[in-house]
Amino acid sequence: MSQHFLLSSSARKISVRKISNMSESECYEYFKIVRWSSNKGNPVCPGCGSVNSHYFIESRLQYRCKDCFHTFSVTSGTIFHSHKLDFKTILLAIVIFANATKSISALQLSRDLDVQYKTAWVLAHKIRESLLEYNDNKLDGVVEIDGVYVNGYVRPKNHIDDRVDRRKVFKPNKRVIISLRERNLKGKGASKTKTFVLKSENNVDINSIAKTHINKNSQIHTDENSAYDDLLAHYDLKRVNHQIEYSGVNGENNNQSESFNARFRRMQYGQLHRIGVLYLSNYVNEIAYREDTRRLDNKAIFDDILARCLANNSISNEFCGYWQGNKRVVERLGA
Repeated sequence: MSQHFLLSSSARKISVRKISNMSESECYEYFKIVRWSSNKGNPVCPGCGSVNSHYFIESRLQYRCKDCFHTFSVTSGTIFHSHKLDFKTILLAIVIFANATKSISALQLSRDLDVQYKTAWVLAHKIRESLLEYNDNKLDGVVEIDGVYVNGYVRPKNHIDDRVDRRKVFKPNKRVIISLRERNLKGKGASKTKTFVLKSENNVDINSIAKTHINKNSQIHTDENSAYDDLLAHYDLKRVNHQIEYSGVNGENNNQSESFNARFRRMQYGQLHRIGVLYLSNYVNEIAYREDTRRLDNKAIFDDILARCLANNSISNEFCGYWQGNKRVVERLGA
């Protein structure tokens, strides 16, 4: 039996030790290569786009454009805009984040990096924010849909006489995570995942999500939940009854969505323990990203995350100045 890819040496091409052995100047050069990869690591002015040999202010590691005289750095206009951490610490945070297959808590990250908890919390959320994608590309082929509920647990009363039926207790923070996963027909697993946070599995929201994000000629696989009944009118709907089987005789199943659910549960129980509703969508999207990249080596994931963090015009709107009061005020719900 052949060795699993994730257990092979080809799956681990970068490590904490390799980053730790790099000097601060080498880490800075790595930032330049990733940020300005289109210009072979040479600075490009974010103001006017000039690629001329800009003035370099060595004491501040900044550049001044020779054309528009705009002053910028390798992190200007990115998630790490106005950063205070050194470049090595940021790279260490990203490699720790990339290697944590079930996510990582801010407390553990703060201990690994020897930084304050507040610093680690914001840094981890900035990385999660960089993983968000805003595109209108619809899923096609075979698409699986399933939901997993969170924050629905009600602790029972101590004395038996005080206990009630917890199924009937109102749970204001109870949410369901709907995952849409496009199967990879050329190989194993899924090739693309989209996630949504709802207050319940219901026909209205499910129909809206499917109409917006799934092509009409697609085949959809779900379980027996009644929220998916109306999909039959517009899609080739295949269903599996989990009370009887996990996969039907004709291959109908939503095992890829169940795989997403399992990884999310392991993040929830094993790492974070408690997830509030305010940033639930960010955590959910992180697991979707980890599921979609699970067959890549860790350096490819590391470079992809760093490139996303250093994308132009990606200054964090919610975590830049978070501890000074710049916070999200409402959760992200719906399609």
